Amino acid sequence: MLMAPKPDTNGHSAHAAKADAAPATKLAARRPPVTLSIDIGGSGLKAMLLDPDGKPVSERQRVATPAVPTPTAVLKGLDDLVALLPGFDRVSAGFPGVIKRGVTYTAANLNPEWMNFPLQAELEKRWKKPVRVANDAAVQGYGSVCGKGVELTLTLGTGMGSALFTDGRLCPGLELGHHPWLKKTYEDYLGRRGLDKYGKRIWNKLLKKAIAQTAATFNWDYLYIGGGNTKKIDFDPGKNVKIVSNESGIFGGVALWREW
Repeated sequence: MLMAPKPDTNGHSAHAAKADAAPATKLAARRPPVTLSIDIGGSGLKAMLLDPDGKPVSERQRVATPAVPTPTAVLKGLDDLVALLPGFDRVSAGFPGVIKRGVTYTAANLNPEWMNFPLQAELEKRWKKPVRVANDAAVQGYGSVCGKGVELTLTLGTGMGSALFTDGRLCPGLELGHHPWLKKTYEDYLGRRGLDKYGKRIWNKLLKKAIAQTAATFNWDYLYIGGGNTKKIDFDPGKNVKIVSNESGIFGGVALWREW
């Protein structure tokens, strides 16, 4: 079981506050254990080194996700990232799909070859370091939530990720993006396909409806919206809704090593 980062005095995690700030020019001192935190996305593979408190000790590095994102191709891209970020003690990886015991069971926005792929074991074998793998929206949530009440995280990128927390505890396995909504699914409307098909204006209207629907469905106390397409949002999302930086998908990586 994993716990959300400790809230700051404003009720949001220290990671969330960091994610909302401009990129830091002064990095934290490198104290072991150093975590290599990876965010595997449909368009980019991102990584950063973090100290035990989740503060960056390196600049964020990014390489493009391969055009045909098979496990072999993505792993090669991750090896390229590791070459840019030496000196880590352990690894946290956020993956866009259902993860159980380090195995990827779905990857709708990557490639069918990821089904039943032992990603955690493969990374440990390649890099000779301990690895923990979780759903990417869950990792973003750990970098965003305050740990009080019911909190929902949505990621708007190539697809639509989701993670639900109660008092900082993750409820694993939620794939809201694939749940039927209107005439299709949430992801059909709010992922990259929906944005490209309907355009920014209608996409924003659909997002407003989705916020209202998730509030009625989950009765969340806080909603956090992240991912690369948050820059397309052109309305005030309302009370207790927070737009978080795409980097929260990296800052939450340290939480995968916190157990209660």
